[in-house]
Amino acid sequence: MNPKDLPEAEQKRIALNLLLDAWDAALARGVAPEILATTAIYAALTDMVDLHGEELVADLFIDLPRRIRDGEFTLKRHS
Repeated sequence: MNPKDLPEAEQKRIALNLLLDAWDAALARGVAPEILATTAIYAALTDMVDLHGEELVADLFIDLPRRIRDGEFTLKRHS
């Protein structure tokens, strides 16, 4: 089966599992979590810009500061 024939939810599940495996492997090899995180963001943004262009990507992330402050990306709350 061509991977593009998979439903989007299944593609996302596979992609996340592969990324988490790579993340764990990088941590195990001594990469600092903050370096890994910024490198992952950089890689994602460069691919998105390559696929969609700078303006569309910038527009997609215009609300990012608010979303971060609203806790959308917070997995555990700090006291």
